[in-house]
Amino acid sequence: MMSTEFPWLTTILLLPLVAAFAIPLFPDNKSKLVRWYALGVGIVDLALMIYCFSSSYDLQESTFQLYDSYAWIPQLGLRWSVAVDGLSMPLVLLTGLITTLAMLAAWKVETKPKLFYFLMLAMYSAQIGVFVAQDMLLFFLMWELELVPVYLLISIWGGAKRRYAATKFILYTAAASIFILVGGLAMAFYGETITFDMTTLGLKEYPKFFEVLVYAGFLIAFGVKLPIFPLHTWLPDAHSEASAPVSMVLAGVLLKMGGYGLIRLNIEMLPNAHVYFAPVLVILGVVNIIYGSLAAFAQDHLKKRLAYSSIAHMGFVLIGIASFTELGIGGAVLQMVSHGLIAASLFFLSGVTYERTHTLAMEKLGGMAQQMPKVFALFTAGSMASLALPGMSGFVGELTVFLGIATSDVYSNSFKVVVVLLAAVGLILTPIYLLSMLRQTFYGQQNSGIVIESYLGDAKPREMLITACLLLPIIGIGLYPKVVTQVYDVKTVAVAAQVRNVLPVIAQQQPASLYATTISAPSLASSDAVEIVSDR
Repeated sequence: MMSTEFPWLTTILLLPLVAAFAIPLFPDNKSKLVRWYALGVGIVDLALMIYCFSSSYDLQESTFQLYDSYAWIPQLGLRWSVAVDGLSMPLVLLTGLITTLAMLAAWKVETKPKLFYFLMLAMYSAQIGVFVAQDMLLFFLMWELELVPVYLLISIWGGAKRRYAATKFILYTAAASIFILVGGLAMAFYGETITFDMTTLGLKEYPKFFEVLVYAGFLIAFGVKLPIFPLHTWLPDAHSEASAPVSMVLAGVLLKMGGYGLIRLNIEMLPNAHVYFAPVLVILGVVNIIYGSLAAFAQDHLKKRLAYSSIAHMGFVLIGIASFTELGIGGAVLQMVSHGLIAASLFFLSGVTYERTHTLAMEKLGGMAQQMPKVFALFTAGSMASLALPGMSGFVGELTVFLGIATSDVYSNSFKVVVVLLAAVGLILTPIYLLSMLRQTFYGQQNSGIVIESYLGDAKPREMLITACLLLPIIGIGLYPKVVTQVYDVKTVAVAAQVRNVLPVIAQQQPASLYATTISAPSLASSDAVEIVSDR
């Protein structure tokens, strides 16, 4: 691991949290000052990320860099251990950008603004902590710390059913988090050495049954956050009731924590078990795509349609993760970054629409393009990116995942053909429900019962700026993907090589039963799902 003399990552992680504790000192009648203060903290932290990563990070290294490690609570064996690599760095930058823009999007929050921005900054630190933690207990602590601000942000500043949505969110995610704690402790105490260092845990030799159990527990925990069908039902409710800034963070950052956990813990630390579960992830990814797309088409609520669209798009992440190829795993990372930007822009614009119409029911809207041409143009651009229009990041991410699974030599040709065809159905359904959404919302005759607030009118400069900050990287990545892929290319090659290296080992251990019993067991996948070549 490469370390630096100055604790850059520790500073980046703790700055928002430490700054949040100064907010209670602000006078209650200085809400504008609190807004500027929180926004300034977000911008400074994002600037530190950009400076630190551009000056001190080596793109040719697959190992962890900018490593900070300090004894924190020695009695518990807990160390403050943080670092970044090609997998975590783009997600840290994504967190900084979207959370900062979400605080700017919340400029008009009048109810308890001090508490709102305190929670936003605390959540900011926790999100970064999840992506950089290298100690299992620290990872779990940051994972749990992020839940409380989200729960309060939904339950206090949400819609009419906000308490139901917030309670459902906390029950699902907190219950799932138990699997991270139990699995992490089991790995830490297994063997002669007790350690919580994630790199050391990944080097331990675990029995097959033990590794499969821990993998299954992590899959449930991260599957709730991603989310994976059928653990997804909290997401549409949370999105429909959360305010637009909170939805931006939910879709843009929190869902990515699930995909990150699957790669960091399930693949890197438990590669042997991943061989058995990979076809399950592919099948669940296809289910996510088809189910999410069909469910989105059935929604009449604008934000619920976007929420189910997120479920569908996360299916591509699952397929890429399970592809056994560097192209597929890289595509999963690119899809996470791309979807984070696209979803944040669409949820923000849905909030802009709600501010002016006071409804998100699409049957009550219509003809909004004449009243809000700028919002219509921006919403259309975001929707085009979401339906994978060439020239935008969504197209590159999904295409890379398709190529990753199609070129994998681990799966049988028949299985790959079925997966690609079914996933392609999602590509057909996505334009249908997104273009239908645009037609219902912006075309046709304006509903006589909807009165757009005259003092608001079309998109204001602040709203244009927020959307532009999201659309520009979407277009930039679509036209020149290397701006992102060069960050994680070396890492995804290493991850793919690591998980592929265990294939011949397992095949040698069970040359006769691996295909027929292990991979193709009824509880995991069909008999022709996976093809392991023993002489690989």
